[in-house]
Amino acid sequence: MARIRAVLFDVDGTLLDSNDAHAHAWLDALRGHGKSFPFEQVRSRIGMGSARLLRELVNVDADSLEGRALVEHRSAIFKAHYLPDLGPLPGARVLVDRIRSRGLSCVAVTWSSASDLVDLLRVAAVADLMDHVVTSDDVDQTKPDPDLVEAALARASVSAEEAVFVGDTPYDIALANHAGVAAIALRSGGWKDAELEGAVAIYDGPAELASRLDHSPICQGLDEEAVGVRRYAGLRARRAAMRGIM
Repeated sequence: MARIRAVLFDVDGTLLDSNDAHAHAWLDALRGHGKSFPFEQVRSRIGMGSARLLRELVNVDADSLEGRALVEHRSAIFKAHYLPDLGPLPGARVLVDRIRSRGLSCVAVTWSSASDLVDLLRVAAVADLMDHVVTSDDVDQTKPDPDLVEAALARASVSAEEAVFVGDTPYDIALANHAGVAAIALRSGGWKDAELEGAVAIYDGPAELASRLDHSPICQGLDEEAVGVRRYAGLRARRAAMRGIM
């Protein structure tokens, strides 16, 4: 039985009720650059990271002049027009606080920039509870996804078997499993259970996970069968996410 020593948290859709807002901010920014898309086409890609979203939607490199302009425009729109109306998901602070009270490290892991994460954690009411943060600024986004989780593991000084990733999208599950980390999924991000395949457990949101924490994989640990299932299901989740079927 693997003992868990650190919990890695996605933020948007996991602790903060912000996935729709991010989609609208992207739509606004893209329209400002003469590019229009249906809401769901953008919404289904929230959580995959700006670099990949731009590649898939408009075939633009995030490091190009156009790519940087789009990312910066989206960030400005989000902060000015959407962030002020957002709030934490029910139970978000309670969940992180309870995990820390059990002696586990808490790490915020996000494809957002470091400057954006400061605002996201503040609005999610958990900024003071995170022991470490890892953002897109800490990795090369042109490399495979595991870099982000591997950076988080290094920051927390734990192995993949000693960590659990809590997220809300198929991209979170694929990201975690690709790095050998078990993923717990929350329905709070708007995805169906079938789309969250590869998670070792699924809860409605942070409030339910907080209420069942002592019986969750975070406190109970992971047996060898769960590890094997996660690796197999993670491969399928990665393939599904890469096909963009969500």
